[in-house]
Amino acid sequence: MRLRRLLLVSAAAVALGGTLNVVPVSAGSSPPDPSNQSLKALGQRHNLYIGTAVDMAALDDPADPKYRELVKSEFSSVTAENVMKWESLEPTRGTYNWGPADKLIEFARKNNQKVRGHVLVWQNQLPTWLTEGVANGTISTTELRDLLKKHITNVAKHFKGKIWQWDVVNEAASDPWDSPSSIHLKGFWAQHLGPNYIADAFRWARAADPSALLFYNDYNLEAFGDKGPSDKTYYVYNMVKQLKQSGVPIDGVGSQGHLGTQYGNYNAFQVKEALDAFSGLGLSTAFTEVDVRSQMTAGVQGGDSNEINPRLQASSDNFSVLMQACLANRHCLSFTFWGFTDKHSWVPTWFTDPLEGLATLYDESYQPKRAYYAIKSDLIFAGPPYVLPRGKK
Repeated sequence: MRLRRLLLVSAAAVALGGTLNVVPVSAGSSPPDPSNQSLKALGQRHNLYIGTAVDMAALDDPADPKYRELVKSEFSSVTAENVMKWESLEPTRGTYNWGPADKLIEFARKNNQKVRGHVLVWQNQLPTWLTEGVANGTISTTELRDLLKKHITNVAKHFKGKIWQWDVVNEAASDPWDSPSSIHLKGFWAQHLGPNYIADAFRWARAADPSALLFYNDYNLEAFGDKGPSDKTYYVYNMVKQLKQSGVPIDGVGSQGHLGTQYGNYNAFQVKEALDAFSGLGLSTAFTEVDVRSQMTAGVQGGDSNEINPRLQASSDNFSVLMQACLANRHCLSFTFWGFTDKHSWVPTWFTDPLEGLATLYDESYQPKRAYYAIKSDLIFAGPPYVLPRGKK
């Protein structure tokens, strides 16, 4: 989860055609009205799973039943927002807290939803006992590697058979605004274990759960730049290409899709090009953490429609561009929102200078925004039976 800083000029979005699971319609008849169907049901027309990250505190809050109701009714897959991260699962060395994650798994089972596992290896949200042990020298490099292997193995085995896709390694690549600007491996694991930890992580995950799809997941992978040394998408493309060529068991690439309306962002043609490049390597693709935030200016916070409406329209366009590109790539398996309501969005707590928000499909009162209807329209009008060849007059 990170902010987009690449400034690119947007262009017109692409109209898409062709779907799976087309419902036949007889000549002269009209298909049923799909506008009241859920995102989950509309995604099924394309064999596309529509998901959301889940805040377990909100899911369990008896005073907020609407949250639980919408997670159940609108989405066909769920991702643990935090409770599958290392600091949550093993806050004390050797003592695991499986309860909250198991509760999400059971919720998904009861509601016939798939689960994306997030995350096995990430440099953030690590337990204090691990990072402090490395810092003070009580955990050696050899022991650290063994601990990582143990963590991946224990977690993947605990959830074996219950996870559809695992984010095995998350956000390993640097950003063009870092120093140096050329993209490189960054963070705790690269610093202490070197670059081979990525291949090791995928091999350990496959050994622990042979049936789960194994993903590399990162932000700012929506489209290629100039394919130079500061192009993060191109760097990750070459990295996963090398992993595949080396026999590493990687199944897919997850593009997080954290966008902001203050940036130019991409059009659907550019996003599809990147998805096609990854799937051309024999990999599945997915959008894994989609949201579109806006700056919460004094006018926005004061309710000025002159400032609010353009942001909602820009947000809607950005959501739609990602969905159109996903629909156009037959290997794009799932489209996951990083939360669906502003009431429980991570954005205002993370982006505070300046304050940002308005990042999800529903407002704080669970009213659907323009972006919700844009996503629904994309799912409905991506081909037959709702879009048919023009007739002759």
